[in-house]
Amino acid sequence: MRTVGIIGMGHVGATVAYTLFTHGMVDDLILIDKNEDKVNAEYNDLHDTLARNDSYVNVRKQDWDGLEDADIIITAFGDIAASVKTGDRFGEFELNAKNARQVGADIKESGFHGVLINISNPCDAITQILQETSGLKKNRVFGTGTFLDTARVQRIIGEKLGQDPRNVEGFVLGEHGSSQFTAWSTIRVNNKIAFQLFGDEEQEKISEQSNKNAFVVANGKGYTSYAIATCAVRLVQAVFSDARLYCPVSVYNPEYKTYIGYPAIIGRDGIEEVIELKLTSEEKEKLEAAANKIKEHLDQLKKK
Repeated sequence: MRTVGIIGMGHVGATVAYTLFTHGMVDDLILIDKNEDKVNAEYNDLHDTLARNDSYVNVRKQDWDGLEDADIIITAFGDIAASVKTGDRFGEFELNAKNARQVGADIKESGFHGVLINISNPCDAITQILQETSGLKKNRVFGTGTFLDTARVQRIIGEKLGQDPRNVEGFVLGEHGSSQFTAWSTIRVNNKIAFQLFGDEEQEKISEQSNKNAFVVANGKGYTSYAIATCAVRLVQAVFSDARLYCPVSVYNPEYKTYIGYPAIIGRDGIEEVIELKLTSEEKEKLEAAANKIKEHLDQLKKK
């Protein structure tokens, strides 16, 4: 039985639930949210599709005890309005840090021993809090991180070159936020290195646009949902199928002593391996700066 629990039934959590439900990727789906009316609405809306859905899915709500035997938990709580208002995902930090402490403790109490995938922002810092409070091993807790940011860069480069974005290889690294950066030394398009395709100025514009695109969407409709939900679902698939998917996620990096966007292998046990990259000296500096930003916020939280 493939069981997924989703904690936080806002726009993103609901979109993840709907995608898993309609694609027949789960047998059991547990919906949890502190807003009883919202989770009840999503529960009933999904149940109303059963007579027309391609597969049967057993949906439960507010079943914390049921998480003990779940394979995967997805955390998607938060208040995106705070991020949109400030233009920085750390706008949600104070609220989500409090949420993460409570959710992590509740997950621990449930007896859950599967894989936790965090979406809540600021993704890297919240993922670390969830790992610490849930007591799960570091390899079993990771976040969507720069998986989405990398997809945005793939899209931009693909459009510029008239290519399918899946033809674009490489990574956006660092914080899932304002200090993220495109690691241009990793970018390839049909085996051509990025330095052969774009000059320094154009590279900078592409990097800036990938970060801005999130707020273009959020400012237009008040939130983002489809792209990030697709990333989360892809990671769920990788865990269920033991795919050993190579992609950038928010993973604990022992060199920087924090969770941060970096490539890893995703399989049945979560993080199977962190893949070391040969970055330029400038890229290493940017990665360290991003790590320091994440750690500074976490340190400030501990002092309160």
